[in-house]
Amino acid sequence: MTGMKRTTEKNLMVFSGRAYPDLAHEVADLLECGLVPQDARAFANGELYVRYEESVRGCDAFVIQSHTAPINEWIMEHLIMVDALKRASAKRITVVMPFYGYARQDKKHRGREPISARLIADLFKTAGADRLITVDLHADQIQGFFDGPVDHLMALPILTDYVKEKYGDQQLAVVSPDAGRIKVAERWSARLGGVPLAFIHKTRRIDVANEVVANRVVGEVKGKICILTDDMVDTGGTIVKAAEACMADGAAGVIIAATHPILSDPAVDRLKNSSAMEVVVTNTLPVPADKQFDKLTTLSIAPLIARAIREVFEDGSVTSMFDGHA
Repeated sequence: MTGMKRTTEKNLMVFSGRAYPDLAHEVADLLECGLVPQDARAFANGELYVRYEESVRGCDAFVIQSHTAPINEWIMEHLIMVDALKRASAKRITVVMPFYGYARQDKKHRGREPISARLIADLFKTAGADRLITVDLHADQIQGFFDGPVDHLMALPILTDYVKEKYGDQQLAVVSPDAGRIKVAERWSARLGGVPLAFIHKTRRIDVANEVVANRVVGEVKGKICILTDDMVDTGGTIVKAAEACMADGAAGVIIAATHPILSDPAVDRLKNSSAMEVVVTNTLPVPADKQFDKLTTLSIAPLIARAIREVFEDGSVTSMFDGHA
């Protein structure tokens, strides 16, 4: 009688939701593997359905979905994809969310509010996720909301390398759009060779979404090209007001650099008509043709995500990707 032979060869499989297949294809090409074919569709009442068209049993699954608008639909599809994999006996399921939906709801500002970022983590855990890979979380503590490993990737090297190459021979200053993001601005400053730092002191109305009341620059920006950094640009109100404040204080120019281009209306008009020379973002979220504009530069996040997937699959170290500066 011959004994059962156990195969120890790991099988990498990459899956994509329908929110932003272009990014998933780019990642899969870099990993030299195709996306697993699937039947994904919506029923008449809006309910979603996903079925994979080949066996996923025992595989190391990476499920890519960008939480873009309509965000609730794509998060739901992402969850359903994970559930389908769990029920089809995938060995390990890693959820790849370049942009983590609901990340701004990471704490309670007032009574009777939800902490929706925690709820999202719980939903993916319940669906069957073993691990998360995400890029530039709005708040670092969200890593602790998920009961399992979270690989928090940084777009900082991609963005700073671009800025250094294009503007490195000019006098620069890094400006944080608010006091709470000074740590990120410090990392930017270090990567750009220790350029001066400033921040915008602002008052935000907690009873009105996306509204900033007052801005003033704390720090010296006169005669410098200001790099205004943030994790995301949503309606563009905060960052455009910050750009105007820098220019009013005598800045030679302003470059806006952000990881996630949410670009909800009226962001494109605001950015187009702002005093910023250039808006540099990554492709964690899709920017449709009607939201492209001359000042916008989009850098690809796909090599970073592909490298993280490879490290996870090969049981390597994702932290080592950042030379200890993560």
